[in-house]
Amino acid sequence: MLTESLIADLLRQSSLEFRELEESHHRLDAELGELQKRHVLTPQEELLKKQIQKEKLAKKDKMAELIRLYRENEARSAAR
Repeated sequence: MLTESLIADLLRQSSLEFRELEESHHRLDAELGELQKRHVLTPQEELLKKQIQKEKLAKKDKMAELIRLYRENEARSAAR
């Protein structure tokens, strides 16, 4: 059975959608890191932080879904 890490590597090679999701997730992580370096955030920055966190989680969830679908497709192929 393929590990999640190996599937992610395979998807990086074969799926533009996965690569774009991963790149966006890393970009959002960097933006969030910059905001978290500040000791005090303005109300607008707090809203931005929450928005980034939600978007980052959505990207991670979608990547996990793609990994799950790849695993399911591989299991179906192996069963044939």
